[in-house]
Amino acid sequence: MKKITKVVIPAAGFGTRFLPQTKAMPKEMLPVVDKPVIQYVVEEAIDSNVENIIIVTGSNKRAIEDHFDVPSEDLVKNLIQGKKEHLLKEIQRISNMANFIYIRQKGPYGNGTPVLTAEPAIEDEPFAVLWGDEFIYSKPPRLAQMIKVYEKFGGIVISGVKIENKADLKRYGIADLTHVENNVYKINKIVEKPEIDQAPSNIATHGGYILPPEIFGALKKINPGRSGEIWLVDAINLLKKEGIPVYTVVIENGKYYDTGDKFEYLKTVIEFALEHEEINGEFKNFIKSLKI
Repeated sequence: MKKITKVVIPAAGFGTRFLPQTKAMPKEMLPVVDKPVIQYVVEEAIDSNVENIIIVTGSNKRAIEDHFDVPSEDLVKNLIQGKKEHLLKEIQRISNMANFIYIRQKGPYGNGTPVLTAEPAIEDEPFAVLWGDEFIYSKPPRLAQMIKVYEKFGGIVISGVKIENKADLKRYGIADLTHVENNVYKINKIVEKPEIDQAPSNIATHGGYILPPEIFGALKKINPGRSGEIWLVDAINLLKKEGIPVYTVVIENGKYYDTGDKFEYLKTVIEFALEHEEINGEFKNFIKSLKI
């Protein structure tokens, strides 16, 4: 079985839910205290021993490349003169922590399109996909937990999250499952955004994927689905019909952060600020002082 050595991060969307903020700035670059959302995603891959990062971008995404590039000479000089070597070390670490490949997305709308766009960089290897505008924070990292399941069972692996609030089930793809062992399940089918009484479980399967190279052929075969878009789940379902098993691992010690949604993004910023070692005490006092 080939090892997972590459992760694809789709980051080509328009971020319309955050306009006008995202008119010129990628939604993946929205800050969570002092790091952009996409850096948390990249660090998850690094912490899972996957260092080849393929970012699928769009026309207004240059800031992502600049963020992971080496710092400019002017910035380096400024930090040295200001005796801010700790900040210099941090931004130098960012540019050295992975091998970055950037590919411009082309093709129809849909979350399957950026995956298909990455085919030339993947070739005949299994690979991971992590969305660039959301993340699961866990120990061990979500992707590391997924790789462990893949190495044991093969097939396709999708990260799973328990949805505690029943009213939220209609926001996600909810899986019909057969238990395999511990927190690992085989997926029978995924019901997209079901009504509460039609949800087959409380496990949402989304956010992280380990896929075989056959996914590219499947993406080329499927017809556009809902809203005329190319959907990754349709290609996964096709491979499942062809005999490739699909598993989900319910992520342990983890929490899902949907930073592509305004309200959930603000909740994420507040939660991380309350844990940030530089500002947590002062920020907690500020929150307590608010007359709500």
